[in-house]
Amino acid sequence: MSYETDIDAAIQKLHDEGRYRTFIDIARERGNFPHATWTRPDGTERPVTVWCGNDYLGMGQHPVVLEAMHAALDAVGAGSGGTRNISGTTVYHKALESELADLHGKEAALLFTSAYIANDATLSTLPKILPGLIIYSDALNHASMIEGVRRNGGAKRVFRHNDVAHLRELLEADDPSVPKLIAFESVYSMDGDFGPIAEICDLADEFNALTYIDEVHAVGMYGPHGGGVTERDGLAGRIDIINGTLAKAYGVMGGYIAASEKMCDAVRSYAPGFIFTTSLTPSTAAGAAASVRHLKHDQALRDAHQTQARILKTRLKGLGLPLIDHGSHIVPVHVGNPVHCKMMSDMLLEDHGIYVQPINFPTVPRGTERLRFTPSPVHGPREMDALVNAMDTLWAQCALNRADLSA
Repeated sequence: MSYETDIDAAIQKLHDEGRYRTFIDIARERGNFPHATWTRPDGTERPVTVWCGNDYLGMGQHPVVLEAMHAALDAVGAGSGGTRNISGTTVYHKALESELADLHGKEAALLFTSAYIANDATLSTLPKILPGLIIYSDALNHASMIEGVRRNGGAKRVFRHNDVAHLRELLEADDPSVPKLIAFESVYSMDGDFGPIAEICDLADEFNALTYIDEVHAVGMYGPHGGGVTERDGLAGRIDIINGTLAKAYGVMGGYIAASEKMCDAVRSYAPGFIFTTSLTPSTAAGAAASVRHLKHDQALRDAHQTQARILKTRLKGLGLPLIDHGSHIVPVHVGNPVHCKMMSDMLLEDHGIYVQPINFPTVPRGTERLRFTPSPVHGPREMDALVNAMDTLWAQCALNRADLSA
């Protein structure tokens, strides 16, 4: 048997389908973000503007974050030294968990190395804590939620995206005495649409189900303190478990859940993804805590972010581009073909110095390939003009008419 032949075939399949993913080697410029330096495969460099990052508010370069990280690094060194159970719990981790619990109005919070791990570990562990648990999962939930539900060994039901009527049908079909949990998101990252949080909470009350929400693309950016859409809409108290990230709006790294003291204690005690993983570095935890603390009081930055998103959407719509707009900060432009999507991404980078990655299957369904722009408060008028002009030029160059793109 030739293993290399199978490996070559698997990689070639991605090339043939136009969805082979290429790493773009960039170095962000401190104090000058969203500008960065792109190192080409041949070693040459050129300046680029990043338009696809998830550092939504530019907090990855904010002085309060950098100062906190430097102070922790100087005080205790680089690594945490172990898992949370074995020497890896520090005052920095506890302080961050306290900030996060306060952010969401919960009794406790539990840190993970990423929001992916937080989702996967928690959802895969809950049936161990709640025997017989059925998880009802939105069809467009993030891959981390799908993976956690898939491998938890318990029963699962998948309801059509944001379809509360279908969710009701599934809940009604199951034994009322069986424990239940509804897992969904507040902002779905590829289309930028919002989950029907209040309606799902109403169903959860009616059927005695727990609620689990992923606020990864909302924490820091929505709500008077950055607690997400649930805080904005006054619904956080109706959610049993809130998942969030520290790697997007907060500009650092890590993920977490916020819930009751007992729920966090149970997950901490049973989840292998928590128990056997080295904890975040103290400097990372310190920077994240500083970011969370700062954004609880920086509404101006949140407002600027929403303004930039509205401006970009308005200008792209003015060009007649097929924009997907559900009112959130995410700005996807539908291309609908993986080859064309990659071609436009390459041309934006090489010809215009604009970096936006193509979004292809399996991240989105086939036929819905898109360029996903993430405007931020640090994208100024000059960067906005350059992007809009480049898109106007390329849309014509690529001969992708609106009918083709919306097919």
